[in-house]
This record gives sequence, C-alpha cells and structure tokens, in this order.
Amino acid sequence: MAVNTSSTFCLRSIHDKEKLFGNNFLDWYRNLRIVFTQEKKLYVLEQPLPVLSPDNATRAERDAYRKHQDDAVSVGCLMLATMDPDLQKQHEHMGAYDMIVHLRQLYQDYARHEQFDVSKALFQTKLTEGSLVGPHVLNMIGYVETLGRLGFSLGQELATDLILQSLPSSYSQFVMNYNMKDHNKTLLELLGMLRTAEQDISKGTPVLMVQGTKKKGKGKKAKGASKCDSGALKPNAKVAKDDCCFHYGNSGH
Repeated sequence: MAVNTSSTFCLRSIHDKEKLFGNNFLDWYRNLRIVFTQEKKLYVLEQPLPVLSPDNATRAERDAYRKHQDDAVSVGCLMLATMDPDLQKQHEHMGAYDMIVHLRQLYQDYARHEQFDVSKALFQTKLTEGSLVGPHVLNMIGYVETLGRLGFSLGQELATDLILQSLPSSYSQFVMNYNMKDHNKTLLELLGMLRTAEQDISKGTPVLMVQGTKKKGKGKKAKGASKCDSGALKPNAKVAKDDCCFHYGNSGH
C-alpha cells in the first residue's frame, strides 16, 4: 500500500509541536483540526459513528461505515499519541469522537476560569511612573493574544484603548495626540511609538508639539497679518478722557 508522505509529515509535525498535557487543550485541538481538515477526516471529531443495520444497509452505506471506522481509528491513534501518559491511560479505550467530547467537558471549565483570570489581569494592569513601557505593553499584548486563543477576541480598537488607559499621567500628552490624530496602528506599532515617547519624556522633551507661525525678522509683521493684532489693540495715549467713543457713543469709555 502506498504511503502518503505528506500526511505522515503533517502528523509527525503536530506530534512534535504540541502534546496535550491539560491546560493547552485549545491549542492542541486547533492543531488537530488543521491536520484533519487537510486529511479530510475532520468529520470524525464532529460526528459519532453512525448506527448501521446489517440487514437493510446498502453497499454504499456499508462502505461509508467502514471508512468512518478506519478514519476514526487513525484519528484516535494520533490523539492518543499526542497526549501525556496520564491522559493516554484515561482515554485509550475510547473512540475518537467520545474522546474529544470528554476532553471538551474536562477542560471547558478550566478555559472559562482562565479567560476570567486573564481578563481581570488585563483590565487591572497599570504602568507605574518611572517603569519601562516596553515590558508593560508586551505583557498586555500577551494577555490580549491569550484571550484570543481562548475564543474571546477583544479587537484592536478595544485593546489599544486598554493599553492607553493603563499609562500614567506622564503619557497624557501622548494619549491626547494619539486620539486626536486617530491613529490606526497595530499593537506592535503602538509599542514602538510608546518607546519613542518614553525617551522624549525621560529627556523632558514635550511629546505633544503645537506648530505655530515662525517670524523671519525681529519686529517685522508677517505678510498677510490682520490689522487687529496685538499692536493694533493698544490704546492711543493721546486720546482725551472725555472724547466720545465712536462705537458705544459714550464719553470716557
């Protein structure tokens, strides 16, 4: 019988990369689904072995049943081969479908608790003044990615808001500038910007720069300047006290 070398390579790769030891169930299961999708055996994990009536079954039904049986044995062997010894002992007498159902029930509560703990840590993490921004942001990005693996994706906008809100007051100008310009940066790009801002803050350089009009000559009025500038508003010292105000019509105004 010909050996499917690409299939063997994929199965060997997943075996070497991810071994189920408990709290990595979601990563392990995702890798299984990738391999069995390629091998067209994913249905084994999603459908139980059908009940076959030997008396009334057609030839096509019997062939489909035997194929399902063979694929279930192949899938079950891979699942057992990628488990640690304790889990192997618990599941070695189960079929592939029964195994995955049991494992889901076993680690569903664990995944739920892990999601709660990671969410709590993410929302409560704050950067203290004087601490490095790089490790802090990388830690928060790690929380965001963990929630994504647990099936709770925050989205880039919410994740960015949480990172910005976790910064101390020394970054307030950076946060204001970021929000005003409506940056659409990835979390890693935001990390790079925060590292630059950290250097400016440590040097005492203003993070938020307001650009103004530069004058080329001392005492020279810029071209096109309004007549109602600060010089035009200065009162004339020769105006008499009792002169009538041309605007209000009252004297002494």
